[in-house]
Amino acid sequence: MVAKTFGSAVHGVDAQTITVEVNIIQGNKFWMSGLPDNAVKESQHRVESALKGLGYYMPRNKVVVNLAPADVRKEGSAYDLPIALGILKASGQLDIEKLEEYVIMGELSLDGVLRPIKGALPIAIQSRKEAFKGIILPRANAREAAIVNKLNVIGVETLQEAIDFFTDKIQIDPLVIDTREVFNEQLNTYDSDFRDVQGQENIKRALEIAAAGGHNAIMIGPPGAGKTMLAKRLPSILPPLTLNEALETTKIHSVAGRLGTDAALITNRPFRSPHHTISDVALVGGGGNPQPGEISLSHNGVLFLDELPEFKRTVLEVMRQPMEERRVTISRAKVSIDYPANFMLIASMNPCPCGYYNHPEKECVCAPGVVQRYLSKVSGPLLDRIDLHVEVVPVSFDEMTAQRKSEGSEVIRERVVAARAIQAERFKGRTDMYCNAMMPSSMVKEICAINDAGRVLLKTAMERLGLSARAYDRILKVSRTIADLAGSNEIKIEHLAEAIQYRSLDREGWAG
Repeated sequence: MVAKTFGSAVHGVDAQTITVEVNIIQGNKFWMSGLPDNAVKESQHRVESALKGLGYYMPRNKVVVNLAPADVRKEGSAYDLPIALGILKASGQLDIEKLEEYVIMGELSLDGVLRPIKGALPIAIQSRKEAFKGIILPRANAREAAIVNKLNVIGVETLQEAIDFFTDKIQIDPLVIDTREVFNEQLNTYDSDFRDVQGQENIKRALEIAAAGGHNAIMIGPPGAGKTMLAKRLPSILPPLTLNEALETTKIHSVAGRLGTDAALITNRPFRSPHHTISDVALVGGGGNPQPGEISLSHNGVLFLDELPEFKRTVLEVMRQPMEERRVTISRAKVSIDYPANFMLIASMNPCPCGYYNHPEKECVCAPGVVQRYLSKVSGPLLDRIDLHVEVVPVSFDEMTAQRKSEGSEVIRERVVAARAIQAERFKGRTDMYCNAMMPSSMVKEICAINDAGRVLLKTAMERLGLSARAYDRILKVSRTIADLAGSNEIKIEHLAEAIQYRSLDREGWAG
């Protein structure tokens, strides 16, 4: 007798339903077909041990397990539970009628206890799409899967519990979570706040502009000036996640197995800060079994690269395309997977190897030409994609010890949200664009029109400071964001002047 159960395989950020067929025929040995990897093949030993531990037996005839479609590669250990239930039904040890109504996933330990799996959320989404009655999975993943409504999510802790559920010995109520309520409760609960930062008003302003227009920024300054501290607080002033963005973000983290147990919806914007020894595959994503990289894990949030020149050149160059297209395509010989990568890049760096070039008090001890060589580690095309260059100066003792409370993240976030609302109205009807940073060059001239006085100022700045041509578009985009923050319809001369000062690295002679 052929027994059928259903599982799921995750490809990219989407799932595909897998039919697990079990048949017991004349012969001996355990056979598995359907392109399983080693982890799937090893399920035989886990299943046998779990069944015997619960008083059932493993058939000594030929057991054939087929994972269909047979030409799709199956990976991981999450097929243990459907295989075990399929064997019990096929061998006539259990008569389970409703096995085919559910998608079943879970990794078995040797005593029949279920371990958590990766990708519970995309599996639940696909199950609902294909009109399954529900999904059976480890209890640790139930909250994550319960984000999907109109689907019975049954969390079980052991194989015995799953058997008892199917044989109607116990009743397990589906887990129901009011996603919107959870989402609204936990929205914007950040540990760090701009209120804790003393002084550094100009950098706070620069980060506010970056948040309001979705611009990338780089902070250049000596060690201990507060670059990392400020960057870590940036997510707290970004607009709150929408429910769709939260679902998308949770989906990526679920596939990567980063949610942990009993996790529900991600309600805060991600902040990823990889170490400078990271490889290009770890940053972009990939591997034998393609996984999302750091740029996809920071989707809808912030990717912070501390000590930018210390990163390998190849690592930095792989970011160029994802920064433009806001998605990354991982192509291999047999498979091509798309991951979203809509992130804000915030970078920090010292101006030179010793860290004290342009310092107001300390002397730089680097040899001539070293500063230029250090800066050239970051390529021009990458700098081209960074709109704001901010020079960070150390905080004075008086500012550090001042009792005056700084402006909190909540106050700044209100201004940012108001500016984003103006941009949302501006780009209404465009699905690929919702903030000023995403504007293509063709739109810049139309949307960022400047008057004659502004044109004269920009011309003078370009000539005097030796700004490059690539700086022109960026200045206009940033000045548009500054005007939005001020609630102005047109770009005034003061908005333009503020935008010009954020192009430090484009100036001739900045590094000697």
